Parts: sequence; C-alpha cells; structure tokens
Amino acid sequence: MEHQIADLHCHYPMHLLAGEDGKDPFVKPLRKIPKRRLWHKIRAILVRWAAKRLNSGKKKDWLVDLDELDRGGVRLVFSVLYVPETELGFEEWLSGRPAEHSFCELLDHMDEVEADLTDPGNATPEHLLVTESSQLAGAGKDRRIRFVHCIEGGAHLGRGAAEIDGRVRELARRGVGYITLAHLFWRHVATNAPALPGLSDRQYDSVFCQPDEVGLSARGEAAVRAMYRYGVLIDISHMRQRAIDETFALLAELDEQGGNDPGAYPVLATHAGYRFGDLSYMLSADTVRAIASRNGVVGLIMAHHLLNDGLHDDPGDFETTMRSVRLHVGKLHEITDSYEHIGLGTDLDGFIKPMVGGIEGASTLKRLADRLHAAYPRHAEAILYGNALRALKAAYARRAEAGQGTRDA
Repeated sequence: MEHQIADLHCHYPMHLLAGEDGKDPFVKPLRKIPKRRLWHKIRAILVRWAAKRLNSGKKKDWLVDLDELDRGGVRLVFSVLYVPETELGFEEWLSGRPAEHSFCELLDHMDEVEADLTDPGNATPEHLLVTESSQLAGAGKDRRIRFVHCIEGGAHLGRGAAEIDGRVRELARRGVGYITLAHLFWRHVATNAPALPGLSDRQYDSVFCQPDEVGLSARGEAAVRAMYRYGVLIDISHMRQRAIDETFALLAELDEQGGNDPGAYPVLATHAGYRFGDLSYMLSADTVRAIASRNGVVGLIMAHHLLNDGLHDDPGDFETTMRSVRLHVGKLHEITDSYEHIGLGTDLDGFIKPMVGGIEGASTLKRLADRLHAAYPRHAEAILYGNALRALKAAYARRAEAGQGTRDA
C-alpha cells in the first residue's frame, strides 16, 4: 500500500532558477526590469554551483523533480519560491532593506514555475497546480501530485509597507499557501533566528547584527495583517523568538477585533522541530503550544544540523534519522497531547547539506513513510499528509470568506 506524503517545505522551483529544465533561463523579457537579465544569467550559474556543493551530491545535484516526488509518494508539495538576490543581492546588502523590484522578480519566478508545471512535455506523472479549494477534491486518495505555491522570505513583498496589502491579495488570488516572513538575514521584515550550518547562535549574532528591540517591523506587521485578512498562512520558521511572540500577539488582537476563532487561521512552522539543543531556530515548548492553539502544524526538517541538534553530532544512517524523527514526534505529542500538529517539511533542494542520514532525495521519503506507519499506525496518515492538508483547506476557506465580503480584520 502506498503511503501518501505532504511536504510542507519543498524547493521544487529551485532547479528552474538554474535553467535545469533544459531551457535557457529567463528568455522572456522580465517585467519592468530588463536590465537585470545579465544578473539572472549569472545567478543561474551560481545556483548550479551551489547545488553541486550544498545539496546531497551523492547521486545528482537536484533532489526534487516530478519523478523523484512520484517515486517517493509525495502527493502534496508546498512548492517554495525563493529568489536569492531578494536577500543576497548587492543592492540588498548595501541597504539592508527589500528592493522595490523584489515583487516583480517573485511574480516572474511564479510564472516560470507555472509554465513548467503546465508544459505538455511534463505531462507525467500526473500533477496539478492548486490555486483554489475545489482542486483539493480527491487529495489523499489519488496519485496526482498537487503543487501549492509558497514563498520563503517576506522581503519578496518589496520595500513599501503601503503596497503590501495589495500584493498579498494578489498572491492569495494566485493560490499561495503560506509565506515564511523571516529567512537567513535581517531584511527589515521580521528578525530571524540563526540557521546557517556550522555557526552557533553566538557566532552568527556577532557577524549578522539585528536590532534587539524589534520582532516585526512595520513591513512585517503589515504583512501579518494582510495575510490574516486574505487567508495566506504565516510560516514562523526562521523567526527570532521576539518576532514569533509579536506575531502571535498580533493574531490574537486580530481575532478579538473580528470575533474570529483562532483555530480557523492556523500558524505553521513548516521546516523546524522541537529545540532539544541550543539552536534558537528550533521551537520552544511554548511556541509549539501556541501553534497547536491555532490548529497549526510543525513540519520536521531534514537538515542534520537542525533536526539532530542536542541529540547527536553525526548525521549517521537511516536508523539514526528514524530515532531522531521519533524523538521529535514524541516530544511534540507530549507537549500538545496530540498528533494533529506534526508533519514533514523536508527543505529538500534548500541547500541544507549535510542532510540527515538516509534521505538522499524525494524518492527516499517513501522509506520514512513506511517506518512512520509501522511506528504510529493510527496517526501516521495525519502526520504524513492529513495535518498539512487540513491547514491548507483552512487557508482556502478563509480567503473564500474574505472574497465574499464576510467580516474580517
């Protein structure tokens, strides 16, 4: 029997940035920014270089493609859009703030992913880009791979807080499931927790300074309000604790203003886990409880330096990985007294080498699913698929209400 998987954080679009679909990247004129075409060619080279060194490297550069997903039983892909120069480009390093062209870049990348998924040459395995709730009919029962746009980094929303509401509304219209507001570096949206492998929190903080008195900036607050209004879920992965606390406080305020049930707007930590060790990137017990109180989900990341922090120092083999996964599942269950807030968020092709032992691509997730079903026969379906699907359905239900003019914040 095939066990179906939802991956809450999967970088399927990354290979397109490198032109790995067999086509010349960015051959069409970029909207409003044609002068940046040369940089996009350079970026393709850099992304290919990074893939060779920062992904698995055992079998191939890319760990995610349609065939890998199909063989692994991944049937719901939260497909993460990330444009590297939004936070890594020269202009951004000089100012520290999002560039105004970031949103245009994001839309172009989204167009490229949609063109790839609808290309007749990619007809098999059968797949579908989901933009509305009706396209979730049959989810979890058929073999079709469903893709949902998601965004990593609130800096993609651009520089002006005044424009964020309209931009989030456009992203909701295009089916975006969630936005991870923070990422690797402070870009004046939400302060971030260190996540770079090889650096302790203290080492990271000594090099990449952030304001201690800030959690959400004006841009970050505007984004949270807009996402709540239009039913785009918030992913608190990468957030510093102050940013997490301010996010939950603002959501509670918006619930009260609108007379809304907190559970109707889930909060996600799509690629994280429990904090067994010292890394603040991982989640405290209080944060896990806050996610559960909103009917949200914690997706377990497959990066060794994060999932295994505080457990062991060696990525080990697949058995080591299973011990770590079960420890996280057990702790999350202990905190919430439920298995309804646990999922998978692998971060495959997110440049997270070294990976945990035994996970070498999307196809190897099938083995993980089989073992979870053996260990948790009554709850594995929810952990692997059902919890993520529930959160996505809640997002689409909320935006449908907003589109019908019902009461919102």
